[in-house]
Amino acid sequence: MRRLSSTFRRVKRLLLRRGASREDAEDLVQEAVLRLHVYTREGHEVRDEHSFVQRAALNLAIDAHRHAHKELWDPSPVEKLEITDLAPTPDEVLQAEQRLLRISKTLDRISVRTREIFLMHRLQGYSHAEIAAKYGVTESAIEKHIASAFTALMIDRAKEELRR
Repeated sequence: MRRLSSTFRRVKRLLLRRGASREDAEDLVQEAVLRLHVYTREGHEVRDEHSFVQRAALNLAIDAHRHAHKELWDPSPVEKLEITDLAPTPDEVLQAEQRLLRISKTLDRISVRTREIFLMHRLQGYSHAEIAAKYGVTESAIEKHIASAFTALMIDRAKEELRR
């Protein structure tokens, strides 16, 4: 029984890492343990209880996911499906272009180094440590550059909202 409680905790953690909620993970592991019990009561041999419970719980999670998303499937022929246009409206495109222009102008007003650091972090996904190593400065300095750029953008945004 002690081994089974260890298995319960380990499989529950596995399900949590794979996106199950705490309650769902507990339910899935309980169902898997119940299936192990029924399987062994029917006279079947199980060499590795942990593997059995883990595979059963993962299969149950997959089945639950499929069942939860079953309503997304529409068996109608493609010709009869209604097409929804998800493209932005012309007004939304214009607003986005204006926002990008304002952001570009604001970033042009800050120092070149601050702008480069901000764009490396926000657009290219570099970490503070990676940028610090590239520029030969501390991570704290990088954080200050990013905060400076972000502050400039927030001030510009606040000014724009006041104009509306």
